[in-house]
Parts: sequence; structure tokens; C-alpha cells
Amino acid sequence: MIELQDNNLTFRFPEVHPEAGCQIDFQRTLRIPDDNQEYPLPPGLGRFPVQHVDDYADHLPEAWRKHGGVFVPMYQAEALWINFSGYYPCAIKIAAGKINAVSGEAWKNELSAKPQDYVVSPEQPWLDGFNVSEGHIRQFVAMPLGEGYTAEEQITGEAEHGGLQIIVYPMKAEVYEKLATHRVEEVCYDMAPPTAKDTLGMGLAPGGLMRQKIYSDEYGIEAWELEHSSRCFVHLASSAEYQKITGNNPPHKPPTAQEYATAGLPWFDCYSDKSSIPGAQGLTSLGSIGAKFFSKHSKPLPDNQALKPSVITKLEPSTRVRDGKF
Repeated sequence: MIELQDNNLTFRFPEVHPEAGCQIDFQRTLRIPDDNQEYPLPPGLGRFPVQHVDDYADHLPEAWRKHGGVFVPMYQAEALWINFSGYYPCAIKIAAGKINAVSGEAWKNELSAKPQDYVVSPEQPWLDGFNVSEGHIRQFVAMPLGEGYTAEEQITGEAEHGGLQIIVYPMKAEVYEKLATHRVEEVCYDMAPPTAKDTLGMGLAPGGLMRQKIYSDEYGIEAWELEHSSRCFVHLASSAEYQKITGNNPPHKPPTAQEYATAGLPWFDCYSDKSSIPGAQGLTSLGSIGAKFFSKHSKPLPDNQALKPSVITKLEPSTRVRDGKF
């Protein structure tokens, strides 16, 4: 069962365990420079608004009505990160245009351990992009379909799906009960469009390089309740089309990374000694938006100046202990 509450997707599995479930939201953020330097974590600038597809079905393409799910507005070349919350362990698969953001493989509902193609919440507090090498991702950046920027188009040669695809599997009840009593939760913590006009269909392209581990599954694939899952298609509407569809104004454009850094505001770094999975071979060779833009237009991507963040806040693992059952 999936519910949309306060721009937050809530996944629940009462048939597995009364506490089984997790929450996922989509955070607005800075687009970091795409200059092959590695950057720390940019800030969250608030949740994207999320709307039910079925509430606006008469104004949406047939493909969106078929997939159902929800949609969010994004400016072209705007970045996002995906936030996971909740204390009940869940295995979460994230794809962009039906390309798995962790493994680089084509979408499939089943979990895979070799290679690991999912993240584990709450151990993995967030995901900012495509897993291109161990300890590094390339940021999720919205770009119009049909321009050749998205991971989907670069890997498949087609601009068919766009958006995000999510499937969640809860932990088996008996495994959770063994862990629950003394479980310690660890929680580490414009955009001017390039040249293309706004279009309804958008996908995610690889942007700048960021330090971020994708943690190995410490429980093992046999810990997950594979007979029960919920999935959701998250469509990406351009800001202009969002206004036409809903009658609501999209969020204001976020500041550029340069504006944010000039203001002396903090970036973040999260230390963890957890083991991480290697980068996905299929994602390592993707062209970033900066490289793609230059090859198309023989000039640099706008708002892409290199910078050195001066204020970096270290996020340490939390020492909070959940009281559990008595």
C-alpha cells in the first residue's frame, strides 16, 4: 500500500508486520558543477510538491495515465536527491527511465544480490545520483527527453519512459523481530535551461560528481520479504507544464551552486565506516550533462563554474536508540 501524505510517499506492508514500511520524499537541491571535480553533499532546499496522476488524468498523456503513480515539477537542469526515512528496514530499488541507478541494468521487479541493485533503508539515508564508482555518484539532473542527455537514452538509444521508478520490499517479520529490541538507528545527516524549450516528458541525466557511498546490504538478500512489494512511477513534469496541468505555480528556481557558495552557506559530508558497493559498469561510461552540452553546442553548460565550498559540515552517525517493544 502506498499513500501520498505531505509530499511524502509512504509505503506500508501491514500484511508482513504492523511496523513494516518506509517513507520516501524528493528534495530540491543545488546542481553541483559538472567539472569532474568531486563535491560534498549539497543541501536539501525542501521537498518537491508531489501530485496524484489520477487527480489530473484528463490533462495528462495516455502513457502517464497507464503508469499511474505521481508527478513532480522540475526545471530543466534542476537537480534532486531522494530521501529515505523510517526505522523498519526496507530494500529499495530506484531506476531512472527504467535504468537501475545502482546497477546500471534494465528495470526488473526482482532484487539482485550480484550485483546488488538496491539500497537498504534506514542504513542508506539518501541517494543523490547514479552509482558511477565506489564512493561516488553523478547527480540526478532533470533534462528533456529526446535531447540525448538522460541515462535512459544513452544506454538504450530510446526516450521512452523518463521519470523515476521505485519498488520497495520490506524485511521479513522474523528477521526484524530478532533485530528490533536493541536496534540502533544510524542517520548521517537557475537554473537557466540549456537551450531546449520546456517539454512534458523529462528524465534524469548524470550531472556533477559527488562523494557518496552506496552501502552494501549487511543483512543479505534472504532477509527481504520478496513475496510482498509496492512500486510507484514518479513522472517528471517541466515547471511550465506543471502550471498548465495543476493551475499551481511551481516552486521558485533554486539558487545556483555559485550563489550558494558565495553566501557562505554550508555543504555537508557524511562519514561512515560501512562497506560500499562498487560502481556500476554500465553507468561509468555515461556522458555527463556538461560533456553532452559541450559536444552539442561547443560552449560550456550555463551556471557550471567550478567552485570550492568553504563551509563543510560533518554529519556524524546518530547515537539515538529506538526504545522498541517491552
